[in-house]
Amino acid sequence: MVQSKARNGSTWRRFVPILEWGRSYSRKTALNDGIAALIVTIMLIPQSLAYAMLAGLPPEAGLYASILPILLYSLFGTSRSLAVGPVAVVSLMTAASIGEVTATLNVGYATAALSLAALSGVMLIAMGILRLGFIANFLSHPVISGFITASGILIAISQLRHILGIEAHGHTLIEMLGSLARHLPAADLLTLAIGAAAIGFLFWVRTGLRPALIGIGLRAGAADFLAKAGPVVAVVATTVAVWQFGLDEKGVQIVGAVPQSLPPLTLPDMSIELVSALFVPALLISIIGFVESISVAQTLAAKRRQRIDPDQELIGLGAANVGAAITGGFPVTGGFSRSVVNFDAGAETPAAGAFTAVALAIAALFLTPLIYFLPKATLAATIIVAVLSLVDVQTLRHSWSYSKRDFGAVLSTILLTLFLGVELGVTAGVVFSILLFLYDTSRPHVAEVGLVPGSEHFRNIHRHAVITDPTVLGLRIDQSLYFANARFLEDYVYDRVIDDKAIKHVVLMCSAVNEIDLSALETLEAINMRLAEMGIDLSLSEVKGPVMDRLGRCHLLDRLTGDVYLSQYDAFQALRQPERDPPPVAPQR
Repeated sequence: MVQSKARNGSTWRRFVPILEWGRSYSRKTALNDGIAALIVTIMLIPQSLAYAMLAGLPPEAGLYASILPILLYSLFGTSRSLAVGPVAVVSLMTAASIGEVTATLNVGYATAALSLAALSGVMLIAMGILRLGFIANFLSHPVISGFITASGILIAISQLRHILGIEAHGHTLIEMLGSLARHLPAADLLTLAIGAAAIGFLFWVRTGLRPALIGIGLRAGAADFLAKAGPVVAVVATTVAVWQFGLDEKGVQIVGAVPQSLPPLTLPDMSIELVSALFVPALLISIIGFVESISVAQTLAAKRRQRIDPDQELIGLGAANVGAAITGGFPVTGGFSRSVVNFDAGAETPAAGAFTAVALAIAALFLTPLIYFLPKATLAATIIVAVLSLVDVQTLRHSWSYSKRDFGAVLSTILLTLFLGVELGVTAGVVFSILLFLYDTSRPHVAEVGLVPGSEHFRNIHRHAVITDPTVLGLRIDQSLYFANARFLEDYVYDRVIDDKAIKHVVLMCSAVNEIDLSALETLEAINMRLAEMGIDLSLSEVKGPVMDRLGRCHLLDRLTGDVYLSQYDAFQALRQPERDPPPVAPQR
């Protein structure tokens, strides 16, 4: 009975992590979380408004998507520093997906957005319950980096219309540039002046404000706080300027009236027609959002020797998206910049997120009238400065020098995203990641090995001066064997022995083989039989215990023409010609 209660308590703490960290929550921790929440709130208010605009939604949707989702993640998430809310890439994907759906179906834009969040949330929760957190490992980091780089470029270009004060549309690079060029003669100089000034100021805030403040004698902590509040300064200054000089009447586009209320209760449309149209976009947003979030969470957790549970993160992010769906929001995930700010500001638990949500709720209730005159150009400047940090050309350079194949995958992802759209680009990124994995594992490295003189170690004959025997072929398999690479091993063995009449023994060194599936087992049986027909016996060495256990449940070991040796050295000593030691084989450079 006691054990049953303990198991139930452990299960509850796994699915509701607040039960774990909440037991040791103290006043000091609450103070640190509160300070971090204040700093993140200052940063998050303009970001939320800007990313809602990027998603094609009214500004208040950004605030709504940052209140209940943060609260729910603080209950179910495992990261103590991750700040959940609207992010640039997911907002862009939301705009692209909803734009296509609303053009073909009779559904409102806002309804489609919260339905997309609901569907994404359900998918994430289902993946978490099924423990599918490992899917993040199948996405190549260079490919995802290429997709994010292309998305950053698209986002920045898409916001130029607000900087110029013109109407322009499109989801691909060519469409956006063409639309901007056609409407350029209608550009508003006042709007351009505000947008350009905001961009310049925000770039300076990122790099020059902190050193300048420290230079005039301000302490480092205060300088950091003021530097992070830079976007708020830009918002306040441009809003006051528009209000004071009546610039809205002279062509400067403003945010306008924003509802002064808490998030409304909304219900997503889960009709079969809409769910079918949103299924693929929701799946892609779920995967990309999870990969972005988990990478940030794990990076920050490692700095404090904390642990992140990917499966529970899926549930936490899923709950956050469901929360966004029922409170008038749109898809959310963990954001890099504000999570780093949260971490640097001293957040110790997810309660910092809950405090942030409370602060945002207060802002939604009392501060929204103050942003009536906020220029859209300022929000666009906030987005541009934020997303340009996502553009990582170093990935292209690094992949070119390290692996031309990876470079091709990254470049293809970037080009497809830029010229064919975000949805196709992210699909290509996922497909490229899987294809790269399958290609790499379908051609395992197989090394012909020999004995290092004066030792019992075996190394690649092409890299080391080793002792070999013409009658013994030692092959080290540097990967697990499964259906995709079994035929490669079979062809490799046949090609090696077919023209070498001296070979009498083949020894497969299995020190790196962690798994042999049924297809690979059948291939080993075929190799054993074919080699026997050639008068060559097949042996295995250094087979790991779990692999040996599975082989013991089949007929391969009974029919094996050779033996299973504890080490490659034992196999070589048992099978080599006893007359004399052959001279070491010089490595081929």
